[in-house]
Amino acid sequence: QVQLVESGGGLVQAGGSLRLSCAASGVVRSINAMDWYRQAPGKQRELVAAITRGGSTNYVDSVKGRFTISRDSAKSTVYLQMNSLKPEDTAVYYCRIVVLTITMEDLEVWGQGTLVTVSS
Repeated sequence: QVQLVESGGGLVQAGGSLRLSCAASGVVRSINAMDWYRQAPGKQRELVAAITRGGSTNYVDSVKGRFTISRDSAKSTVYLQMNSLKPEDTAVYYCRIVVLTITMEDLEVWGQGTLVTVSS
């Protein structure tokens, strides 16, 4: 069974920075995609940043140049460095990974979410 534990959320003033972490545990063959999503109150969940197993990254336009996604494969951990935060970045942030299980199945796993609040 694969589980994700997120950390790093909190309250920060506009212009500040936070770093989110998401650590995976469990026995798998490989961890492929690792993503960060967010959901603001009254809005749909959106993909914020994604990183492939090979290290290719992709960002939603609203965070380009401010957020950086990275992964440490040895630690099975994905990070989201968030700089120059804006009040509109306020949301619950979720990490999501896609793993190849020991039974050769693709499995999507979500974290529990961590709240990021940016005050103006």
